[in-house]
Amino acid sequence: MTFTLQAVGDSAVKLDFPGNVSPEMNARIRDFCGKLAENRIDGVSEWVPAYRSIMIYYDPTRWKYREIAEKLQLLQEYDHHEAKTVSRLVHVPVWYGGDAGPDLQRVAAYHNLDEEDVIELHQEPEYLVYMQGFLPGFPYLGGLNKRIATPRLEEPRAKTFAGAVGIAHEQTGIYPVESPGGWNIIGKTPVRLFDPERGENGFLFRAGDLIRFYEVTAEEFAEIEVLVERGEFEIQIERGDENGENH
Repeated sequence: MTFTLQAVGDSAVKLDFPGNVSPEMNARIRDFCGKLAENRIDGVSEWVPAYRSIMIYYDPTRWKYREIAEKLQLLQEYDHHEAKTVSRLVHVPVWYGGDAGPDLQRVAAYHNLDEEDVIELHQEPEYLVYMQGFLPGFPYLGGLNKRIATPRLEEPRAKTFAGAVGIAHEQTGIYPVESPGGWNIIGKTPVRLFDPERGENGFLFRAGDLIRFYEVTAEEFAEIEVLVERGEFEIQIERGDENGENH
């Protein structure tokens, strides 16, 4: 594994990995994040994986850039014998269309499809969480069928509701909170992407997870929403093995 390093201000360094965005690239990035977790460097406070890079934040009173760069280069050579970071398959309920999906008809018309076709095609893949950003917990998902890839709205909405499931070009994603946005909203999930009572860092997803959407009716959505509010809804999560198989 090779990467290039770049100083970002006086308290961060960016690791850039050569190659195209792909599941294999994502696995390399997650593997290096695993090394960072196993071999804690004093003064390193956080690292944020992205499509082809990792941003690493450190204490500038503890390390100079050259020193932290040397530490990271040495870590690159570390033989990572521990169990690889494995993917989880998270099943996410979605109410498609109607008030929950104001742009479903637009997406269907753009591709000369029925709305039911768009819903079916959107549910087929297991989407890979490449990174989270834009909003806290917003998952950027790879794997959307190109048959429903749709350009962003020409005029972004001033408000997009929390839980909105949208399409922008060849990506799909979920808005964790209300926000302005230009994605085509085709549905809504009652699941909370961030919950401080969930433990760890409170986020539902993590980079490297797989997401599978499944359709629910408006009535089922309302029932799940009540359970989520009570803290009684258990989202289905299958844990994978080292070969990426989930069970």
